[in-house]
Amino acid sequence: MTNNNLGLYIHIPFCQKKCNYCDFYSVVPTEDIKKRYIESLVNEIKKWGERTARPIDTMYIGGGTPSLLSEAELSAILGAVRNGFNLLDNAEITVEVNPGDNLENFLKYAVSLGVNRVSIGVQSCLENELCTLGRRHTANDAKKAVAMARNIGINNISADIMLGLPDSTLDTLKKSIDGVLCLETEHISAYILKVEKGTPFYKMPLNIPDDDKTAEQYVFLCESMKNAGYEHYEISNFAKPGYQSRHNNRYWKQEEYIGIGPSAHSFFKGDRFYYERDIDSFIKCAEVILDGTGGDEAEYIMLSLRLASGLNFNEYIEKFKKPISNQIIDKAKHFEKHGLCTVSNKGISLTAKGMLVSNTIISEFLGVIYEDI
Repeated sequence: MTNNNLGLYIHIPFCQKKCNYCDFYSVVPTEDIKKRYIESLVNEIKKWGERTARPIDTMYIGGGTPSLLSEAELSAILGAVRNGFNLLDNAEITVEVNPGDNLENFLKYAVSLGVNRVSIGVQSCLENELCTLGRRHTANDAKKAVAMARNIGINNISADIMLGLPDSTLDTLKKSIDGVLCLETEHISAYILKVEKGTPFYKMPLNIPDDDKTAEQYVFLCESMKNAGYEHYEISNFAKPGYQSRHNNRYWKQEEYIGIGPSAHSFFKGDRFYYERDIDSFIKCAEVILDGTGGDEAEYIMLSLRLASGLNFNEYIEKFKKPISNQIIDKAKHFEKHGLCTVSNKGISLTAKGMLVSNTIISEFLGVIYEDI
């Protein structure tokens, strides 16, 4: 960790409707639930502020759908953060928004309250794919959302896009990528669809591209982003120079952060813990659950290799007081022969092709670590 600053994540577990693919924790809110949740959230923010005096330099309000918050509700949350913590003047403050909502008023009061970055859930620029995904917005809504944000003065915008969607091909993906690139956002997050148990998709008959076709889509997307001037700095994230997500980067770099809200995770004082995925439990008695991990060698390797910068040997030595295992280097050189990673005297990093099979590669490295324990 290069400084003493913290990140802060606030979970807003409200959605008007659950999307067909979504596994994030959310509920359809009533006015009573919203009121009681915001009150509990504000109290929990206050408690955390009393536990640490460390400054906050990144804040991310995610969901769910934070753009469902009223001005009074968002003001209460940000007010609690400023009262409880030392929120730095140059902090990156991000809020997730849904293009289908009436965004103009929300964006205006969000900016007036200090929000300086928005993440817009575009997902696809094709109407049939948006319908399949169960999204509430149209491709034109996404264009309007970006234009609104620009007009209101937000100059740091991220857009989400998905690949490996049902019935998708390289041609349909190209159309969607072209649509997203036309938005000219500073940041793009791209996620491969994973059908999770408990989601509506899990019960549907879907024609999902096989692994090879999905891999082609991912490589095509990476090339498209590169040609458009975006840096591929993390497996799922692309940014124009100077616009990497500071908050998301702290996850991969093992910098500490506090997450507040049902299902929110934290990494604080070397421990990882989380809140139960239950809004009623959070409202009645917000308690964190220790997950028993945090900051160890295996985690460092796993998170470092998600980044384009990869695993740095000098940082590893500084952190763990020993050089990286020769067995890991040998395995990395084996993967290098197959175009999956690069090995230098500075470290190991995955190629775009290697990022597709990162779980397999990382598992091989972790096997070496666990053999030595």
